[in-house]
Amino acid sequence: MRLQHGIHLGYCTNIHRGESWPETFDALRRLTDAVRRRVSPDGPYGIGLRLGAAAAATLAADVAERAAFRRWLDETDSYIFTINGFPYGAFHGTRVKEQVFAPDWSTPERLTYTKQLFDLLVEIAPPGLEASVSTLPGSFKEFILPETAAEQRAAIRRHLRECAEHIEELAGRSGRDLHLGLEPEPLGLFETSTETAEFFADLLDGCGEEERGRLLRRIGVNYDTCHLAVEFETPAEAIGRLRDAGLRISKIHLSSALRLHPSPEAVAKLEQFQEGVYLHQVVVGENGRILRRHRDLPDALSAYAEDPDAAGAEWRVHFHIPLHAEPEEGFGDTRDHLRGLLDLCAADPGLCRHFEFETYTWEVMPASLRARDVVDQLVSEYGWVLGEFGARGLADRNLA
Repeated sequence: MRLQHGIHLGYCTNIHRGESWPETFDALRRLTDAVRRRVSPDGPYGIGLRLGAAAAATLAADVAERAAFRRWLDETDSYIFTINGFPYGAFHGTRVKEQVFAPDWSTPERLTYTKQLFDLLVEIAPPGLEASVSTLPGSFKEFILPETAAEQRAAIRRHLRECAEHIEELAGRSGRDLHLGLEPEPLGLFETSTETAEFFADLLDGCGEEERGRLLRRIGVNYDTCHLAVEFETPAEAIGRLRDAGLRISKIHLSSALRLHPSPEAVAKLEQFQEGVYLHQVVVGENGRILRRHRDLPDALSAYAEDPDAAGAEWRVHFHIPLHAEPEEGFGDTRDHLRGLLDLCAADPGLCRHFEFETYTWEVMPASLRARDVVDQLVSEYGWVLGEFGARGLADRNLA
């Protein structure tokens, strides 16, 4: 939906199952439109589309399907302003874990897929509308092997530069502002604001003035408030570093993580968040310092069982929880980071115009956090988000 200061807000449809285009379109018609009718019945309604590689390939190849999709968007007064291009393959109902980072940006498959998403976006999004795609932070740290690290990093830089050229050509031809957002994530190739700035410095190294300008116009950062909060960063610190590096904030993901003080009772309760689909990295901090990172929640629980005295003062867990929901006793959340970022946006509304929330863990979260159906969940999240935007003069509507 369109808010104040040219801001667009939507939820990311990665919360719904669907890898093929027929499955994706079915979820849009059944679930996304049900949400639209409750939160924006008078339109226009912005959609943050998740389009996996299989669905994108079908849609790109089938003129009739693209025409049918555009007709549906027109009929429902809906529009696409952003696409989540991070998950390439299966994202629900099977083990995803670290494979959400594959294929990474060292591969031609990732480049081809992302270029295809921009081609589709130019055709599907309303004429002249600023449009974005979000993607992974280059790779997963474990994918970068010591013996081939130089070649892998060089391939990542080469493919991103080629993607920027493609986006620039599309932008010039379509008259749109188009941009790609690389999303820092715990244990990604870059995960903190410092590592993000260093990655971009490496990407820009050796570029001439023209190429440097193109890269900074067309490639920026997809800022996920859960991810940066898990890294124990504050919004002012993170945004300050990114802006000092001259980086564009392409899109903001509004999301919240679990936090806890690792008492025996809290750690025992945390076991209910173990599940076999997604990676739930745990970052341990104390006295303002990060002590250690655990690859996944079972690793953190095992380490605690072996040596509770080494647990640290606070754990932050990469497990997206509903924005409107209070976690049960013994847990906290990281909505303070989200609110702090919105405070910065209120002070500078031009910081970013694309906002999306994506509690994609709907199917695997404990029952206490998903007592209602997914449409109810999304409507409640819209209500919470619009309330926060409205309190800062960023929205003139609510769901009351």
